[in-house]
Amino acid sequence: MTAPEPKTPVDRNTPVGKAVIALHRQLTDLEERTDEWPGADVVDILGDWLKQFDFTAPAPADAHIAPRPPGQAWVLRRWDRHEDGIHLFTDEDSALAELARHVRGSWENLLGDDDVPDTPPTDDRTAVDLYYGPDRDNRPDEGYSLYADAISGRGRPRMVPLAFQFPDAADCERANRAAVFHAGIHGGLPCLEVDGVLVFAYLDAQVGAVRVSVHLDSAPDHLVALSVSPDTGCRSAATPPSVDGERYR
Repeated sequence: MTAPEPKTPVDRNTPVGKAVIALHRQLTDLEERTDEWPGADVVDILGDWLKQFDFTAPAPADAHIAPRPPGQAWVLRRWDRHEDGIHLFTDEDSALAELARHVRGSWENLLGDDDVPDTPPTDDRTAVDLYYGPDRDNRPDEGYSLYADAISGRGRPRMVPLAFQFPDAADCERANRAAVFHAGIHGGLPCLEVDGVLVFAYLDAQVGAVRVSVHLDSAPDHLVALSVSPDTGCRSAATPPSVDGERYR
């Protein structure tokens, strides 16, 4: 047996919604009086009802929004005898700055070596290369990898009215108050749902990291302009799917 299609709710606060409710009441009253819908009476009711509407107004202009191209994050993994951590950055310079901060704090490990200055260079890349070596083989018990990785996720095109506006303060407050926490019902992972947007934060034992991801595929059309951007230099930013968050020990 085929399940019936869900009914479309009528918004009583719009002119069209009020008109639909008024028509329903007229037809209900007619049926209660006559135990049927006499064709002539129904035609008269519908004729008067349709006169309320202007069918000559132009249709609202729409814009086609193509799926967004995959984003990119810079993944820095640094390890030594005491830790092995993964950090995320929005650009390579921010990742190098974080790596150079660690290098400068550990510069005493190099003191006494030939051709090593007493103080680390001010240039981040030069400091990193002096510490680890251009081939990253100066330090047998520590090292790093740094690479750019695509932020995966399923994009979808949209047809959006050119007059699109993000929900106002009252609608946003209602959506925030109606937020729901799901304890592991989406693929066994916990998430917070706010107006169709799913925010996951969970522990990944396989990679030994905390993962944080935001899924917009289920967001309704009135949030079509919603986007997520990690803060520059943030080491554990909220990012789109399939990007590791910072590892905690």
